[in-house]
Amino acid sequence: MSSILYVHTGGVNNPERSATPIYLATTAAAMDVEVGIYFTVNGPTLLRKGTAETLIVPKFDGTGAPLRRFIDQALDMGVKFYVCQPSLDLHGLTVDDLIDGVKMIGGAAFNDMALEADQVICF
Repeated sequence: MSSILYVHTGGVNNPERSATPIYLATTAAAMDVEVGIYFTVNGPTLLRKGTAETLIVPKFDGTGAPLRRFIDQALDMGVKFYVCQPSLDLHGLTVDDLIDGVKMIGGAAFNDMALEADQVICF
């Protein structure tokens, strides 16, 4: 089985960038790829409870869908969500502030995952 690790750095201030890594990870999972998303820098702000329901991912036609829809699809497909502990501190968050299904990891764990992944893709 192939594996991909996506690194998601965009946050609530970049709604146009919020869904792409999650969508791509979901697509990869549907292709039987082992997939993880590591939320770092501003990424953890997307995972705060209640945020993804209100953050609308825009489309060109002026419509859009809540980011939570993309997150739920990814989790349902088995995409693993990881969050950077120092990035939580940066935004005054704790793991208890985040949606269910997110695992907090440190730098060593991230580096191990990156070394083991077939591909690491950064956003």
